[in-house]
Amino acid sequence: MDIGKLYDLYRQHPCITTDSRHCPPGSIFLALKGETFNGNDYAAKALENGCAYAIVDEADKAGGDNIILVDNCLQTYKDLARMHRRQFDIPVLAITGTNGKTTTKELIAAVLGSQYNVLFTEANYNNDVGVPKTLFRLAPEHEIAVIEMGASHPGDIKTLVETAEPTCGLITNVGRAHLQGFGSFEGVKRTKGELYDFLADRQTLDPTEEGMPMGFVFINDDDDDLRAMADERELIFQFGYGTGDNEEISVKGRLEKADPYVSFSWWFSDEDGDTEHNRVDTHLIGTYNIHNLLAAVAVGICFDVDNDNICRALADYVPSNNRSQLEQTAHNRLVVDAYNANPTSMAAAIDNFCHISHPHKMLILGDMKELGADSETEHQRVADMVARCQAEEVWLVGPEFAKTQCEYRKLPDTEAVAAAIGEHQPQGRLILIKGSHSMRLDKLVELL
Repeated sequence: MDIGKLYDLYRQHPCITTDSRHCPPGSIFLALKGETFNGNDYAAKALENGCAYAIVDEADKAGGDNIILVDNCLQTYKDLARMHRRQFDIPVLAITGTNGKTTTKELIAAVLGSQYNVLFTEANYNNDVGVPKTLFRLAPEHEIAVIEMGASHPGDIKTLVETAEPTCGLITNVGRAHLQGFGSFEGVKRTKGELYDFLADRQTLDPTEEGMPMGFVFINDDDDDLRAMADERELIFQFGYGTGDNEEISVKGRLEKADPYVSFSWWFSDEDGDTEHNRVDTHLIGTYNIHNLLAAVAVGICFDVDNDNICRALADYVPSNNRSQLEQTAHNRLVVDAYNANPTSMAAAIDNFCHISHPHKMLILGDMKELGADSETEHQRVADMVARCQAEEVWLVGPEFAKTQCEYRKLPDTEAVAAAIGEHQPQGRLILIKGSHSMRLDKLVELL
């Protein structure tokens, strides 16, 4: 069955499930595969549980009018999602980057949501399964879509943009992460730059007389790598934001304080040359969030969101999912940033922590994953960096930190940390908790 006929079938049964345990009546089951499961094995069960059809890619599982055989279920999922996305003539903003893409996505969605009906990526469903899942949620009431895209290997972003077909895009930054998959920092830049490649190829196609042109990009002007990447691709339609003195950038900002919450000012000169200065007190921790906030301002300005609505949305946003959260417990004050970690984000978190005023500081840092041959060097660099914070205690967690040359306390895993907390409960401290998600340092919050 070709993709057009499959989409006609989807129109009749507009619900696709990839979980045989969740089969709404009349839905379509699509048999995806993972490292530990094969959806083809559950196609018959999905039909028993209420699905009207099942799509499989193994011939021995096909049979009967309501089981459809395709070459590759994952590719079919993406192709169907792309066809569904094409039913909606609305702006689609793609966001990628090494750090800050989920926070930036949520800030942008909050700003745009103050005046528009916005579809945006839930949680961090940003891979080749999550992006189609988001696109299938597009409905006639949506006016703008904000799609987060993650990558860990070359070609990942190319695949995602070819599925979502964004009209505009934003790369938060490029840093040293997933080096095992990318091979090098240059590999990171090439892969993230696949978003720019897609937009550059389309920036002269179907230009609109009004509104935002095709291939529009939002550029963090403070990031030399991003500016060079945009210039290499001769991106015409750019809207810059940053904290520098460049008179050509559109949205400018200044960090006012971050002890611990970020307060910042921003301004923008309109076509009449009028400039209104705005100040926002946020619930975000970390000086590095200034660029995430300015990105949201820039997108809001381009979509004609009122300045007051921009400020209110940013002031009201409260982070979750263990990203830059400040938590007060019965014993300590915690800076929880345990969703992910790489050398770039670790350096930013430690630098910010050093500048927060508190008489009794402690750091609990977990291994950074997927660094390949660079892992030992990068973990040693973090251990050396910690000295600047003048913390009373530093606990390094995991086998990679165990290899570092330093005098800090080293523990093999989160369970060992939990036991250490049980033996000696830290009291009255400001504690940074930072590590890769797989280290599960978030489990420590309730113990501290």
